[in-house]
Amino acid sequence: MTWLTWRQHRPQILITAALLGVLGLLLLGSAVEARLYVAGHAPPGCPGPGPACGDLAAALDDRYDAVYTIFGWMPLLAPALIGAFWGAPLLGREYEHGTHKLAWTQSVSVRRWLTVKLVMLGALAAGAGLLLSAMVSLWRPALSRHDVFGNIGTFNMVGVAPAAWWLYAFTLGAAAGALLRRTLPAMAVVVAGIAVTMPLLFTLSDHYAPPVRTVLSELSDTVARAGPDGRLVGEAWIDPSGRELAGPPSGVCPRLPDAPSSDRNEQAFERCLLGKGYRFAVYFHPPSRFWRFQWSEAAILAAASLTLAGLTVRRTLRRTA
Repeated sequence: MTWLTWRQHRPQILITAALLGVLGLLLLGSAVEARLYVAGHAPPGCPGPGPACGDLAAALDDRYDAVYTIFGWMPLLAPALIGAFWGAPLLGREYEHGTHKLAWTQSVSVRRWLTVKLVMLGALAAGAGLLLSAMVSLWRPALSRHDVFGNIGTFNMVGVAPAAWWLYAFTLGAAAGALLRRTLPAMAVVVAGIAVTMPLLFTLSDHYAPPVRTVLSELSDTVARAGPDGRLVGEAWIDPSGRELAGPPSGVCPRLPDAPSSDRNEQAFERCLLGKGYRFAVYFHPPSRFWRFQWSEAAILAAASLTLAGLTVRRTLRRTA
């Protein structure tokens, strides 16, 4: 069965390996070239958090905009492709071509036929996801200055998340093929499922751990309030008596209508409130929780993958009974 699985799914496996190889060369080439560029153009003390390094970071963003565009689509596109071209045809194509009537009447039982394919291809998909994670993790420090923990795209491209997402997409495609018995509709289900599941899990991740509460005496922009690379969960004003308010207090400080300088007006409003004894509370998850959130998300996706695999087996066995 292992040899048969390899023969039947060799095109998908080889194409995926080739695409990973091309992507690896692209990331490696851009990282090497970026290091040379930084070495030749970086002011003293850069790269780093200093203001003088902002122009260098902006120049890198402009120089490698195409690479960032590819990277921005990969968290959604990569698992969707695995589910569509690995998972959906697993049973959908067998039903469409009628080959299941021959394959499932041989000496190998339907249960073993399906189990070997699910386990072997699922393991390969998860392994490919880990390989992608390793490549992105090596590439990021050389080129990217974007958040890792606070950015949903980057978070799902590093650590164990890609392996979990690729496995989930594969089993989702297999289950869709078993239920719909058609490849193209199963592919559509995979794309829609990934597009819905990814932001849903990111929202759910706010509850993986109790958020940290920090009371600020000075205000900055919303992202900076959670610290570098933090995940902002919520924020609230606190009146002088210590009671949290549902929104900014009204009637305490003048608030000008929105204008081209609305940011400046908002800052003036906030400074006025702070001067009258109000404070600002921020609820966030610090980047030190990266691995806790990675393993929590991976566990959820692994449980969903096992459920989908079980549904695939059960549905297939019932139809052949």
